[in-house]
Amino acid sequence: MMRETSGFTARQYAICLAGVIWREALRFLHQRERFVSALVRPLVWLLIFAAGFRQVLGVSIIPPYETYVLYEVYITPGLMAMIQLFNGMQSSLSMVYDREMGNMRTLLVSPFPRWYLLGAKLLAGVAVSILQVYAYLFIAYFWEIEPPTPLGYLTVLPALVLAGLMFGALGMLLSSAIKQLENFAGVMNFVIFPMFFASSALYPLWRVQESSPVLYWICLVNPFTHAVELIRFAFYEKISWDSLAAVAGYTTFFSAGALIAYDPAKGMLMRKGG
Repeated sequence: MMRETSGFTARQYAICLAGVIWREALRFLHQRERFVSALVRPLVWLLIFAAGFRQVLGVSIIPPYETYVLYEVYITPGLMAMIQLFNGMQSSLSMVYDREMGNMRTLLVSPFPRWYLLGAKLLAGVAVSILQVYAYLFIAYFWEIEPPTPLGYLTVLPALVLAGLMFGALGMLLSSAIKQLENFAGVMNFVIFPMFFASSALYPLWRVQESSPVLYWICLVNPFTHAVELIRFAFYEKISWDSLAAVAGYTTFFSAGALIAYDPAKGMLMRKGG
């Protein structure tokens, strides 16, 4: 049965988008432990690991920094990206849950175009992740971790949006391949921790290159690395063009894959009975 996808006004599209975002916001408000857990992970790294590694891992003057920085300052962009990565995976977990409970079917049989519905879901998750990042930055401010000027809090916003879209699209693509909630924890660990540790989040890439050229190239092709560098430069009111191109490319690839996977005629959901 073909769905009617034409004839909607801009107001109707806006109402649909607002409804999806509002549903995601209500879910987030009702799951307070999700907000707390999103902040606990980066704060543990900031307050415990950074303090212990400060004397061991010095950071030389590398772009975008114009002077030596403390280790906790260096890892802050990586921790911001970590929040968004975990949120992207949490959003995909909610899609697996909705699919098992039948809520996803209700959403996808809507007369609105499927790409628009998935895009609205993606934007809702990005909005939640950005709120979590700014909550982390508010706490980090009391540890004197802040951009060179207050403008950095604004210039980093587009980078957070792009990184959030990339991680959300990746999570959406993964959710299409997961049958049951029980399988999700293993997939999360298999994706999240390699992406986080094999990146520039915790140490500069030049240090990685000195110790392992193979790992260095793995870090270079890691989407998480480019998200971290995009955020890092934006936080200092600069642009990393290489990272911007990489994040845009990965976002397009993951989004296209998710759209195909959620297409009942082509994707995995039909073959798996989702």
